[in-house]
Amino acid sequence: MPQATFLQEGLSIDYTPGAAIAAGDVVVQGELVGVAKFAIAANALGSLSVDGVYDFTKATGGGTAITAGALLYWDDTNNRATTNAAAGVNKLIGKCIKAAADADATVRARLSQ
Repeated sequence: MPQATFLQEGLSIDYTPGAAIAAGDVVVQGELVGVAKFAIAANALGSLSVDGVYDFTKATGGGTAITAGALLYWDDTNNRATTNAAAGVNKLIGKCIKAAADADATVRARLSQ
């Protein structure tokens, strides 16, 4: 018997939420962060993207700029990307692929976990 059997490319994963989620919502499952490409009704099978490039919300104001190549984490409490891992509380999204200035409300990231 094989130790592993290929199932799919892994760009998206199945997900059944307990409550409805909207397209663009970020979902954290343990150490895994995914993005809903489409709305998913409560208790209905849908999928989360775990690969690709997305614009995530970020804080604005002095000291919030993010450089290209920086590791990004999802702050699930404030619903935004940050460079602060917060001692493991915030979960890894991937890397910033386009620098974001203090005034920018979003940061572009390539998902990689």
